[in-house]
Amino acid sequence: MNTTMPNPRVGCVIVRDGNIVGEGRHERAGEPHAEAHALRQAGDAARGADVYVTLEPCSHHGRTPPCAQALIDARVSRVVAAMADPNPKVSGGGLRLLQASGIAAVSGLMETQARQLNPGFIMRMTRGRPWLTLKVAASLDGGTALANGASQWITGPEARSDVQRQRARSCAILTGIGTVLADDPQMTVRELEIGRQPLRMVVDSHLRIPLNARILQGGNTMIVCIEGDGEKKAQLRAMDVTLLELPESDGVVCLATLMRALAEREINEVLVEAGAILNGALLRSGLVDELLLYYAPALLGGDALGMFALPPLTEMAQRIDLDILGIDRVGQDIRVRAKPLIENKK
Repeated sequence: MNTTMPNPRVGCVIVRDGNIVGEGRHERAGEPHAEAHALRQAGDAARGADVYVTLEPCSHHGRTPPCAQALIDARVSRVVAAMADPNPKVSGGGLRLLQASGIAAVSGLMETQARQLNPGFIMRMTRGRPWLTLKVAASLDGGTALANGASQWITGPEARSDVQRQRARSCAILTGIGTVLADDPQMTVRELEIGRQPLRMVVDSHLRIPLNARILQGGNTMIVCIEGDGEKKAQLRAMDVTLLELPESDGVVCLATLMRALAEREINEVLVEAGAILNGALLRSGLVDELLLYYAPALLGGDALGMFALPPLTEMAQRIDLDILGIDRVGQDIRVRAKPLIENKK
C-alpha cells in the first residue's frame, strides 16, 4: 500500500461458487491494476464469477487500459465496488459501462473502509489538494523541545518506528525551515524497504537553508519559497534541488496555494513534521485533516517549546476543538489520532 501513488490503493477478489479464484492488487502507477492481476490469476474461472473491488473499475485509457472493459471481456457475472471512483474521468462511468453490457454492478459495500484506505486520492480528486496529516511528538504537558531546542528523544523507539510507517505511506514529508535549522533532519524512510523515498519538502520563504543541510542530500528534495531571483536559488538548482516558487501572503509562502500546487503534482498524502510556527499556520488555515499526536510519559515544564503557535485567545469560543478518532498505546507512549473541528475554507 506504500507504492501506488499517485494512484489509489486498490485490491480485487474474484469469487466463483463460493471459492476465491483470483486475487490482485495495484502496486505501482503504470503497472496493471488490481482487476488485471486478479483476472490473470482466475483465467477461465472468471466467467460467471463475482468480482469484489475496492474502487469502481476505471473506464478510461490512462497509463493502462480500462478495467471495466477487461471485466466485460472476461464475462464476469457481477461486480461489487466498495465505492465509486471520485476521479471525474471515471465518476460512475465504469459501473455504467458494466451495466450496459449486462453485468450487475453496484457500489457501497464497505465504503467507509475504502474511504479510509484512500483519503489522499479522494481529497485530491474532490477538493483539489492533498490529505494533510500533522504529526507532533510531545511530553504530556505539551512540550516538543527544551527551551534550548534539545528534542531528541522525547518519545520511545516504538513511537519512532510508528512514525516511519507513517512516512512510508506518504507521498511527501513537509517541514519548515525552523526545524531544519534546529535539528538538521534527513526526513527519510528508514527501517522499511519500500523501493522509494517520499518527496522531502521544506517551507523556506526566504531561503535561509544552509547548502550543507542533510535534507538537501540524496535528491528528491523540494524547497518552497517566495517568487523572485537570487543567487541562492541558482546554487540550489545546481544541487538538483527543486524550487517551488509561490506568491507570498503576509511576507511568507501562501500555504493554500502550496496545497493546490502539490495536488497538481499528483501528491495525495502529506505528512507534516514541523515546528510550532508551521504547525500553527497550517491549523489556522484549515488545511490540517488529521492530527497524529505522540505523547511521552514525561514533563518538560513551562519553558519548553510548544506544539502550535496560535494567536492568544480571549474567550473559550475561540478554541480549536478536536474529534478524537483513536487513542492507542505505542510502547510507553500514547498515540492520539484527532480531527480538527475547524471549518476548512481552503
